[in-house]
Amino acid sequence: MPPSTFANRVLHWFDQHGRKDLPWQQTPTPYRVWVSEIMLQQTQVSTVIPYYQEFITTFPDVITLANAEQDRVLQYWAGLGYYSRARNLHKAAQQVRDNFQGVIPDTLDALTRLSGIGRSTAGAILSLAFHQPQPILDGNVKRVLARYHALSGWPGKSAVQKHLWTLAESHLPTGLPAPRHADYTQAMMDLGATVCTRNKPACLLCPLQADCQGLKAGNPTAYPGSKPRKKIPDKHTLMLLLMNDKRQVLLQKRPAPGIWGGLWSLPQFENMTACHAWYTQRYTEPFPDTEELPGFIHTFSHFRLHVQPFLTAPAPYSPKDKGVMEENDSLWYNSGTHFTGGLPAPVKKLFKRIQL
Repeated sequence: MPPSTFANRVLHWFDQHGRKDLPWQQTPTPYRVWVSEIMLQQTQVSTVIPYYQEFITTFPDVITLANAEQDRVLQYWAGLGYYSRARNLHKAAQQVRDNFQGVIPDTLDALTRLSGIGRSTAGAILSLAFHQPQPILDGNVKRVLARYHALSGWPGKSAVQKHLWTLAESHLPTGLPAPRHADYTQAMMDLGATVCTRNKPACLLCPLQADCQGLKAGNPTAYPGSKPRKKIPDKHTLMLLLMNDKRQVLLQKRPAPGIWGGLWSLPQFENMTACHAWYTQRYTEPFPDTEELPGFIHTFSHFRLHVQPFLTAPAPYSPKDKGVMEENDSLWYNSGTHFTGGLPAPVKKLFKRIQL
């Protein structure tokens, strides 16, 4: 099929069936598109929408985001996961403020030099916001192209990825009004999200079915190839709810990178021996009595974390170093009050389960 025919079929389908009422589509400024594209990485649209709306209300433009404290940014990201996305978004906003006079650049080279923006995200911003003819290669587009061309192999392999970029470029429409480039990009994402789905694709509704090589082979779901499976490992941690005589709980800021990097979490340890060692280095009083709370499992994309919480009895704590509790990476928190920093979802759930 000639490239123009491919694009025309996709665009015709989009005009009739494409999504046009998503929040970031209503005023598709470069900033709003950028935020949505970062949030949509490895996250479904239905999950993103409420986070996006609150985030944009709080940080309506790139300068507001750049000038915000990282804690506040992470507060509005908490629950979306993959927190490096939020840290990179914040850092990139500062780069735009400092290096581009607060104006989001409109070239592929400049965009990909910003933290957290790769080629596909940059292409989406340039297409959806600046109406440039740019290819993208998110998960949905990879699936559409791999099935249409019966391209086997896992897209994570460099050779397969390179081939998919060539195909994405070859199908770009030409000679269209500028806004149609944005429509085409959105159409490809929508086609993969709503028709050419991972499981049970609706091939009879697809505008490309007549020439889809995967469908002709009788097994479209065989494309693209799956990522080689690895056994998801189990990890274990002890979370300490250290409660003072004001019934406040100690929180510590998690280092970045790492899970929950930049968020405020409970002190975590491999075992109770390590917990006691940490405590004796920090406080003069004997280690308080503890209550073992019901454990739970929190699943990440690459491992399962088994969490065992322990709650201490309320007690005063005198730091051995008077400056210890004044460090920027720890604070006492009343779990029944609003917190201006980011809390990991499991910690939020744990606070809701217990009455301090």
